[in-house]
Amino acid sequence: MPQESIQSEAIRIGPLGLYGDLTHVTPGKGFVVFAHGSGSSRASPRNRRVAGVLHEYGLSTLLFDLLTEDEAERRANVFDIELLSQRVVGTLDWLAARHDTAQQPAGLFGASTGAAAALCAAAERPAQVAAVVSRGGRPDLALQALQQVRCPTLLIVGGDDPEVLQLNRQALAALRCDKRLEVVPGATHLFEEPGALDLVARLAGAWFADRFEPAKTP
Repeated sequence: MPQESIQSEAIRIGPLGLYGDLTHVTPGKGFVVFAHGSGSSRASPRNRRVAGVLHEYGLSTLLFDLLTEDEAERRANVFDIELLSQRVVGTLDWLAARHDTAQQPAGLFGASTGAAAALCAAAERPAQVAAVVSRGGRPDLALQALQQVRCPTLLIVGGDDPEVLQLNRQALAALRCDKRLEVVPGATHLFEEPGALDLVARLAGAWFADRFEPAKTP
């Protein structure tokens, strides 16, 4: 897909000054905000690889640290779904307030515990989230919010990740929106097998691109 330009900038988000990397694709269809899993950060190589593929679909991306450096040192925080989801909500509000992103649709890509945070944020900001993709996610940790999610939601799980696959099947039944479960054959939890993560990225790219409205002219 031909792109006019791809430009990245380092940013600080909200009153805590959370670190982020914002990549603009111009012309673009919308933004995808990444919510990483436990023990990870905006530097996650898997999420960065997925983001690179999303750019090919005309999708801008935002990878950011959900926790400050001090917060990340407290292990309990990386499993605090309420805290993490509020960081995602705050970032959505931050995007909505920027002149260069306010008129574009936003989606959420969550991995592991970040997927639960993304789903909770989607339930809290239904007017701001156009689509959600979960990679090897733990949507069961967002069980109370699943029925309030209104946007199209794609759950992607490895075929050789049986426990997480079962949790995602249960979450799929609880969702009341346009939804789909994609099982990547032979893939384990981190999608480290050859071609597995690339397939995840292309499934996500197609999901977001098909469901984003064309970006409005500011």
